[in-house]
Amino acid sequence: MVSPVVNAMAVVIGSLIGLLLKKGIPERLMESVMKTLGLCTIFIGIIGLLNGENVLVLIVSMVLGTFIGEGINLDLRIRRLGEWVELNFKKGDSKNLEIAEGFVTATLLFCVGAMAIVGSLQSGLTGNHETIFTKSVLDFVAATIFASTLGIGVMFSAVAILVYQGSIVLLSSWIAPFLTDAIIGEMTAVGSLLILALGLNILGVTKVKVMNLVPAIFLPILLMLFL
Repeated sequence: MVSPVVNAMAVVIGSLIGLLLKKGIPERLMESVMKTLGLCTIFIGIIGLLNGENVLVLIVSMVLGTFIGEGINLDLRIRRLGEWVELNFKKGDSKNLEIAEGFVTATLLFCVGAMAIVGSLQSGLTGNHETIFTKSVLDFVAATIFASTLGIGVMFSAVAILVYQGSIVLLSSWIAPFLTDAIIGEMTAVGSLLILALGLNILGVTKVKVMNLVPAIFLPILLMLFL
């Protein structure tokens, strides 16, 4: 569990630095930076989409994942979590929407992608943490930037990193045979489509409840057996 802990700590430290920087940034500049982050997020999503090769898997995953996510209403649960965090940890006039948005955005950015999956498998199977350590540096920089605009919700994504990557590390010997390069590619493509939606939300173009689409990320593991 060394690599997930290091990755989570990198996000926490980066977020704290971002929160400190936030206090000294003028509101006009914050708005401009936010739009820039939206554009960068869209770019990251487009690049990740190129990892997928089976459009049918992408479409079916998104449709079924939406049914599951809407049924569970993950978005509402995350926003309730934001309200709980607001009530217990936050002071001042920040809104729980900021917490939820920061948490969802950062969680998807840090957990979706080949580095999170492959790096965690390497850590669990061989004890090689190099990939996750590299990812930690990248996440540190991203957390600093996003926390300066999206707030404390970014820091709480460290919990998601611990749970998600930690689970892969602990279960690596069992799940490795199922996570082929093709499946990882399709999972990354589906997740990148969600990141693209996040970017559009940040720019104010759409109001997609991205958290309700998250179950779609894991469906390629099953669908690739049949499609």
